[in-house]
Amino acid sequence: MATHLLDTSVCSQPLKKRPVMAALRRWQQLGDARCTTTAVCTAEIEWGLHKLSSQRHWQIYHGVLQPGLVVICPDAETWSSFARMKARQYQLGRPIADLDLLIAAVAVQRDLILATLDARHFALVEGLRWEDWSK
Repeated sequence: MATHLLDTSVCSQPLKKRPVMAALRRWQQLGDARCTTTAVCTAEIEWGLHKLSSQRHWQIYHGVLQPGLVVICPDAETWSSFARMKARQYQLGRPIADLDLLIAAVAVQRDLILATLDARHFALVEGLRWEDWSK
């Protein structure tokens, strides 16, 4: 059963020249069975791969990332949560990028801990449990 939702900064680590080893170790400790990601993250990664146009990176993606993790697709309930969360962030004067907020909405809706290397955005979201895997 999944306990953690990996954001793009964590999911993309196997593709990096110099990955954050703390994140890879934490991921390995938990294992793919306890980790999941979103279609938002896979889209962000695939956008980067298209931009990079590297066959080697695509092979890593298809061999390591793509088959390992269950991918959650945002449903209507997620989008409703996203809309409420976006309105709240604006009320607080702390708007967050839409894709980050959508990832956060998936984590909150599914009661998952968000694993990230970029806590500054996610720390602003009320009700979101998150961990900084950069350390």
